[in-house]
Amino acid sequence: MSSSTHRKIFLPTPSLPLSYVMSRSKGPLAKKIFKGVLVAELMGVFGAYFLFNKMNTSQDFRHTMSKKFPFILEVYYKSIEHSGMYGIREQDQEKWLSNKN
Repeated sequence: MSSSTHRKIFLPTPSLPLSYVMSRSKGPLAKKIFKGVLVAELMGVFGAYFLFNKMNTSQDFRHTMSKKFPFILEVYYKSIEHSGMYGIREQDQEKWLSNKN
């Protein structure tokens, strides 16, 4: 007998099921995606807080916002009116009209 007819071919067999191996390899990617989404959410929350605080403390900044991003200023006015604070919109409009004249 020749040695070529009795050769055994060894195929590597995983000690763990393939589905387990595949799911484990996705773990680090899922963690990175989760961390990225979490960081984006936190940046959004802090950005919204900063923007609200700046508009809440500076009438000049609200005037700038009225020229560049009026829809954001409208959200600000509606949110403070919803919380029970009225008159800010009217005070701003009075000052801005008196500055034009």
